[in-house]
Amino acid sequence: MSPTGEVTDRKDRGRRIILWRHGQTAWNVERRFQGSTDVELTETGVGQARRAARLLASLKPDAIVASDLQRAANTAAELAHLTGLHVTRDEALRETYAGVWQGLTHEEIIARYGEEYGAWKRGEPVRRGGGELETEVADRAAPVVLRHAEKLPEDGTLVVVSHGGTIRTTIGRLLGLQARDWESLGGLSNCCWSVLGEGVRGWRLLEHNAGTLPEPVLGDDD
Repeated sequence: MSPTGEVTDRKDRGRRIILWRHGQTAWNVERRFQGSTDVELTETGVGQARRAARLLASLKPDAIVASDLQRAANTAAELAHLTGLHVTRDEALRETYAGVWQGLTHEEIIARYGEEYGAWKRGEPVRRGGGELETEVADRAAPVVLRHAEKLPEDGTLVVVSHGGTIRTTIGRLLGLQARDWESLGGLSNCCWSVLGEGVRGWRLLEHNAGTLPEPVLGDDD
């Protein structure tokens, strides 16, 4: 970004992956575990997607890939409308399947499955509600992201529209973190994103849970 606030295109920045969480749903508001349930955006969620899309469009992305669940696909459609890009939908980018947890509120999960919930928060491999392990989510999602990233030009940008849990596990896998440490990344707010940049030693996290355009890093750690 220039001193005047105008977005500039750095030719030496390498490839970037923007992992963008979908807008708000009614189940988000109710704190219900959505998992792979296909819940639509609220009116607020559509507004969030439109606002974020205007920002992300200024980064001139080269490709968009999204989960096929409507909350992610419809979020991606707002960016596609502004950029003219086609959205590639892939079910491998869906949120974690969580079996009997899906549709339950946060409080209901703790009350009914407190031991399982606690083990998950401690970083233990848990099939929440009898569903997927986080490593299995990464196994299906991360290769899709990498495959699309490999198609980018040298300084290209890929936007991946997905879900909070799937994004976190994908970031953890691409950064080479141990699965027990993925929880330390924290969650993403609705329609916020994280940015991975290609470095000499692989992918690195440049922004996390951002809702504004990335600023260049100035200093010894650049």
